[in-house]
Amino acid sequence: MTELRRTDDKKMVVASGRAHPELAEEVASELGIDLLPMSAYDFANGEIYVRSGESVRGKDVFLLQSHPAPLNNWLVEQLIMIDSMKRASARRITVVSPFYPYARQDKKGRGREPISARLIADMYKTAGADRVISVDLHTAQIQGFFDGPVDHLVAIPLLADYIRGRVGSDNVTVVSPDTGRVRVAEQWADRLGGVPLAFVHKSRDLTVPNQAVSKTVVGDIKDRTCVLIDDMIDTGGTISGAVRVLKDAGAKDVIIAATHAVFSDPAAQRLSESGAREVVVTNTLPIPSAKRFNKLTVLSIAPLLARAIKEVFEDGSITSLFDGNN
Repeated sequence: MTELRRTDDKKMVVASGRAHPELAEEVASELGIDLLPMSAYDFANGEIYVRSGESVRGKDVFLLQSHPAPLNNWLVEQLIMIDSMKRASARRITVVSPFYPYARQDKKGRGREPISARLIADMYKTAGADRVISVDLHTAQIQGFFDGPVDHLVAIPLLADYIRGRVGSDNVTVVSPDTGRVRVAEQWADRLGGVPLAFVHKSRDLTVPNQAVSKTVVGDIKDRTCVLIDDMIDTGGTISGAVRVLKDAGAKDVIIAATHAVFSDPAAQRLSESGAREVVVTNTLPIPSAKRFNKLTVLSIAPLLARAIKEVFEDGSITSLFDGNN
């Protein structure tokens, strides 16, 4: 069975791109349905062909696509999927992008720079998307780029509850990797039982990608277990540098927690050698076996995505999933 029904005239299906089929299968399983059968392949010159194997006329279609490398390929595939569903008379099309592409390019840091995150939202809308679901956007302002409903899911409950089970709340400090994520760190601290906060001061050269220098830590972390949080880990340089700063400042232990495991090389090596006790991430992006290491723990985001999809389909409340704190 590929569709979920609320009434005879209200039906939904979940379709997946080719970037992360394992996550899509998990989501469909949580919903108690099968994925919509899709035909997708590449022509010799790289053009992508997509076609649904079943009718979607009058149905709510949820198109799930993750965006690992090569990100642009999977983005174009998702846009073509949206267009195909629009032309097949889908009732409503919801884009499910657990890792929002180009999220880091959400503002102009220098003259003549693009705001690529806004461009992605425009492309989704132009292709035919009515709604967007994403997890832990790089900044909350991205919600305003899409001209329609955006459901911003947060992985803090999933990650924080796991870590609380590992370390409790005694002698724990939540550490933000920079001043920009202090508000998120406050939510983490509340979830862990009101633990104290600290942050790492770092500098970044805007002309050089994937490079930031962690300099010093602000806050009391001596002889404490530090939970170092971030929304994503790309090459791992910034977060590994922050671990060293915390250790040098007297931290007893460091646990890294992040939602999106981008893990561009040499992230796996850096993280495994960083001195962190554990690295906890979710599976919003696929993590190949070559990029897994002994200290890595991967939690499934599928139950959260499935609950959000069901709430949207049934005209329920996404905010209720997070006690009003998303």
